[in-house]
Amino acid sequence: MELEDYIAAHIDAEPDVLHALYRRTHLTHLYPRMCSGHVQGRLLKMLTEMIRPSRILELGTFTGYSALCFAEGMPEGCTLDTVELDDEMEPELTALFAASPRASDIRLHIGDALTVVPALPGTWDMVFIDANKRHYRGYLDMVIDRVPAGGFILADNTLWDGHILDDTTCRDAQSRAIAAFNDYVAAHPRLEKVILPVRDGLTIMRVIR
Repeated sequence: MELEDYIAAHIDAEPDVLHALYRRTHLTHLYPRMCSGHVQGRLLKMLTEMIRPSRILELGTFTGYSALCFAEGMPEGCTLDTVELDDEMEPELTALFAASPRASDIRLHIGDALTVVPALPGTWDMVFIDANKRHYRGYLDMVIDRVPAGGFILADNTLWDGHILDDTTCRDAQSRAIAAFNDYVAAHPRLEKVILPVRDGLTIMRVIR
């Protein structure tokens, strides 16, 4: 925790709107740890500014923290499709995004990503996978042909509290799925990849063909 606090104190400040959203998430929602938070949020914004995508796809909106980070870094004309399974989140997310300076560029879709995404048109230059861990491989297979060569796919939580290192703690469905996903990505011939030990692990993949 001391190291995390040190990092947070030596990077760009967390915008007030995101600080308030992070606090509200912890006060009013179950599993608040799913919220990206300060350090990862600044990384997502910077990656977006570096990649300069024209379209972004996010699988797993939760309370909207990461979506606002993408929106903050998006170049003019870029749009974000963000997909959330929990329909009870729709009013809260709709209000949150309506207040964003990029409101007209954020499109919220409620439903199962494996059903919603195939019905959406076009391609995405940047995809963020942060939904049901059991379906990570399915999500990757679903989107890879819709990300042009040179585009990026990010996957969150790929270190999974270190459970992927220990057979004795890698027995539940989510842990096994993350471990299998990491093996799949490591061997994938169409992806350049690196895992960053940021928060709970962030895998960055570049589609090469």
